[in-house]
Amino acid sequence: MSSDGGFSGYSRGEARTRTARSLSFDTSSGVLGNLARLPWGVILLIVAMALIGIAMLYSSAYTNPAEQHLWKLQLIRFVICFGIMIGLALLPLSWWMNLSWLAYAGTIVLLLAVEFFGTTGGGAQRWIKIGPIGVQPSEFAKLAVIIALARYYHGMLGVNGSRFFIHIGAAVIILIPAALVFMQPDLGTALAIIASGGIVVFLAGLSGRVILAGVGAAAAAVWPVYLFVLEPYQRGRVDTFLAQLFGSSGASTSLGESYQIEQAKIAIGAGGLNGKGWLQGIQSQQDYVPEQHTDFILTVIAEEFGFLGATAIMIGFAILLGWSLYTAFQSASSFGRFAAAGAAATVAFYVVFNVAMVL
Repeated sequence: MSSDGGFSGYSRGEARTRTARSLSFDTSSGVLGNLARLPWGVILLIVAMALIGIAMLYSSAYTNPAEQHLWKLQLIRFVICFGIMIGLALLPLSWWMNLSWLAYAGTIVLLLAVEFFGTTGGGAQRWIKIGPIGVQPSEFAKLAVIIALARYYHGMLGVNGSRFFIHIGAAVIILIPAALVFMQPDLGTALAIIASGGIVVFLAGLSGRVILAGVGAAAAAVWPVYLFVLEPYQRGRVDTFLAQLFGSSGASTSLGESYQIEQAKIAIGAGGLNGKGWLQGIQSQQDYVPEQHTDFILTVIAEEFGFLGATAIMIGFAILLGWSLYTAFQSASSFGRFAAAGAAATVAFYVVFNVAMVL
């Protein structure tokens, strides 16, 4: 790790030169030239995985008329978001840096607005209506926290002073939106914000003693949080997970809390090595797995394309994450390094979270 808190092998002078170059935008070759320099191999991988996801969504709702529109909505979202992704990829880092605090502040305002004006769905108040469009500010918070932290450390790590208090400031940046998201309640997204932000703080040079102290404090807080902070349905999920982990039979009734997990395991096991084929999964087509089109979509992949298909998806995510980390370590600026690493951490969190949920 370099003396200014980054994780590169360049001297301070070299870093300044490379940072200035990385924050600039090459306008000499025009839009087509900048498009040609995008990582199209990775982009095509993202497109392929998105289309596979849409195909699996189609399969999960194939025999359910009430859900057959979902794959079309997902396709429309993907087309729109693909264009946004390409547009954002063309922006120079200097734009991201300049907009980072504005994006963070705007996200906090939207999260506060959800508390007062938000609409409720699925037992949680997570959306806010802006005209005819429903917006979920917690999704913006994932990106806003990462780029705000990257901007914060980019400016603070070269400043003389206590590194500990610099990290305290970063913790505040993370915990404010995480707390607002948790209150909705949305525990999963709150944990994602904390996890990705924590990776950025770690890469910024968090000392081993602070890490150990944080782990100890987190361990000590587990039981009080379980008793006094978690909602009843969240405690039920924890109980079910522990029962499955330690093989307790008390929570394994087909109509109990573990029904969804039990059905997910049946779907995964039924797929075998090669799967039953697209649209041929019994668990998927008969709606045995509740909410299969959302958090349990991996069960559709595993049942219809087997262990090989599910493994191929995991390899795709591994390639994407590996490229993200490579980009982080190759970036000339600390802002770029922290932003890329934080984005990779967010994706990794959801991959692990959603895979662990169905096993």
